[in-house]
Amino acid sequence: MSKPIRIRPEIAKLPTYKAGQKAAPVAGLESFKLSSNENPMDPLPSVLEVIAQAANSIHRYPDPFATQLTQALAQRHGVTPEMIATGTGSVGVCQQIVQAVAGAGDEIIFAWRSFEAYPIIAAIAGAKAIQVPLRPDDGHDLPAMAEAITDATRLIFVCTPNNPTGTVVSQQEFDDFMTKVPTDVLVVVDEAYVEFNRDPQALDGLASMNKYSNVAVLRTFSKAYGLAALRVGFLIGPEEVAEAVRKTAVPFGVSNIAQDAAVASLEHEDELLKRVNDIVLTREWFEAELRQRGYDIEDSQANFVWLKFGDRTGDFVAECAKQAVAARPFPGEGVRITIGEEEALKRILNILSTFEK
Repeated sequence: MSKPIRIRPEIAKLPTYKAGQKAAPVAGLESFKLSSNENPMDPLPSVLEVIAQAANSIHRYPDPFATQLTQALAQRHGVTPEMIATGTGSVGVCQQIVQAVAGAGDEIIFAWRSFEAYPIIAAIAGAKAIQVPLRPDDGHDLPAMAEAITDATRLIFVCTPNNPTGTVVSQQEFDDFMTKVPTDVLVVVDEAYVEFNRDPQALDGLASMNKYSNVAVLRTFSKAYGLAALRVGFLIGPEEVAEAVRKTAVPFGVSNIAQDAAVASLEHEDELLKRVNDIVLTREWFEAELRQRGYDIEDSQANFVWLKFGDRTGDFVAECAKQAVAARPFPGEGVRITIGEEEALKRILNILSTFEK
């Protein structure tokens, strides 16, 4: 009798990453997906044109160094190309970072609840995930995270705006925190949603990177720039960190189409950011409507809102599904609702008017 293939025990126990689901069809209703924090607006025609042109070269391997994109990012953010590493979305770069600095027996600290991929990526690397509970107001408890640092700590993720709660870390909170972090521990400020932030007191990742030698910034083209399906993310950080992160990248991971689309998006950034502002205005309207209905929510600085339903989370998501709207449940905790089409959000509000809290 043949023996079963031996899979690493920690991999066999890993939960599957839960992507946002589409809404099942409901007769007479248009379906809406508010479960993946996608940009609801169609790509810019100018970017689509570049994508179509780049498709003509799909029989060729892409530039493995993403040279044109790296140079465009360096110019946009006022850094050297040596400080940039690219990858397949911010989650891909996140995994590259972990592989570059942490291994078996090392520890990675992050707030919880936060980005769902953090504990999965830590386990893949053989590292130990140290999850520090959020404060009651859904913000990062940075003093508690500082206390969690040990000699085994190699990496700390600070997700701001935080996914799924939408809360931000203030610059003052971060500066106080950094006085307690050893200089050989890398702190990655995950700013996947930074373009939606309107809080003037919020942490500025790039300014902090210039201030502290052990800070790097993680960003993506998936959300504000609307390139979620093309998978482009990047790190800006100390040269030695960026070099290590480039070494752990999957060769040719970022396609020519993705690179060209990202460069075109930077060239048309003003137009794209006007769209982002429209999403922010819709978010503010939606939050005001929620508060009028008696929901005590924290201000979101992302392109989603967080509703704490606790044990009723599944019930609310089921009600949404009956109305052909998909929201993102976190069982026993709450629901994350993407700021998508206005019709979909109005449908959510109608559900909330009859849903028992």
